[in-house]
Amino acid sequence: MTHPNEEILSNMTQAGYDKLVKELTELRTAGRAEIARQLEEARSFGDLSENAEYAVAKEEQAKLETRISYLEFQLGRAKILDASTIDSSRVTLGTTVTIRDIVSKKEVAYTIVGSEESNPKECKISSASPVGQALLNKTVGDEVHVKVPRGVRHLRIVCIAISEA
Repeated sequence: MTHPNEEILSNMTQAGYDKLVKELTELRTAGRAEIARQLEEARSFGDLSENAEYAVAKEEQAKLETRISYLEFQLGRAKILDASTIDSSRVTLGTTVTIRDIVSKKEVAYTIVGSEESNPKECKISSASPVGQALLNKTVGDEVHVKVPRGVRHLRIVCIAISEA
């Protein structure tokens, strides 16, 4: 059985893809080397059955290998968005949408990205997030009401542009 958002999860920008490739390379090289160093050091402390340092290093190794496998899986099914084919008349993955909060009148621009690329501090929101889902396929002038942890946000789409990143 496939994940219900499989198509959304496999789409990403070139910048997002490059970031994941860089992380994977780092984990395979420096990450594995560091874990090997920790394991070797822990082995030097003697009896592995009662060696807390060894247990911690093995746990870190398992986490590292899990992340490597996940990144390999994501990158293996990634579909890089072609900016030239993005329709800027609707909010889609790869667009930057400026929205105005109808209540506070504040405006903010969000770039709609895949789950792995999301970074709210950089105003990159996942298409799978509540706000991202509410905005998808909407056009300039549309209003959306989004349930968020602090209540319901009432938003109006002001502008849609193709993302630069």
